[in-house]
Amino acid sequence: MKLEINQVMCGYGNRTILKDISFSVHDREILCLLGPNGVGKTTLFKTILGFLRLQGGDILLNGENIRLWPRERLARAIGYVPQAHTPPFPFTVLDVVTMGRTAHLGVFSSPSKKDVMIAEQAIETLNIGFLRDRIYTEISGGERQMVLIARALTQEPKLLVMDEPTSNLDFGNQIRVLQQIRELAGRGLGVIMTSHFPDHAFLCSTKIALLQKDRGFITGEADEVVTEENMRAAYGVRVKIIRSDDVKTCVPVLDVEREGCAS
Repeated sequence: MKLEINQVMCGYGNRTILKDISFSVHDREILCLLGPNGVGKTTLFKTILGFLRLQGGDILLNGENIRLWPRERLARAIGYVPQAHTPPFPFTVLDVVTMGRTAHLGVFSSPSKKDVMIAEQAIETLNIGFLRDRIYTEISGGERQMVLIARALTQEPKLLVMDEPTSNLDFGNQIRVLQQIRELAGRGLGVIMTSHFPDHAFLCSTKIALLQKDRGFITGEADEVVTEENMRAAYGVRVKIIRSDDVKTCVPVLDVEREGCAS
């Protein structure tokens, strides 16, 4: 699988939010999309997923332009994991995960035994079998995020698009979700994910794309993109990139005197 974003322009109606966006994602690659709020990360995702009309450029999957693909075919190729999801009814976890098979069903069809089996396999892949019969609305935020990933896997996609998969999670659950994302890529999936934490780029990404406030767009490996200069330009704050053995982290630097915190 290869996703190619070539000179893409996207936005809402006649209003353009992003233009000249180009990058690619292959099997087993994780691209982490960084950038401050309001620069267009979600807009780009909605365009890739077909929720918004492509204003210009091309989106290719294995060399085929997906602009004219029907929604069902696109859903079978690209799995989507939103930031948060709360169904209006108290479905079980298995029910929620099985909903991922919708793209493979007819209009009036119900999930078959095979569909349920695929959902159960996705649950086991993420090691959340203990949640199988729990009520989705009664489990924790970290557990819900794992369930949403399992639901996307039941689509049997070639690519996962994940909109801030670690948002609103505590530190431990963030790491657990990132570990699962790495393992899924290791099994052959391509992954595009957004994050507000530059450290996530060091932890699990093979490629980085950084959207800046002026709509500038930088792509490359983590060492090339997540730099002190680029982070300050993108987020308007000073940071230090600290290296220790095999560990690298992005640490914010507070201006103590400006904040009135000087002793």
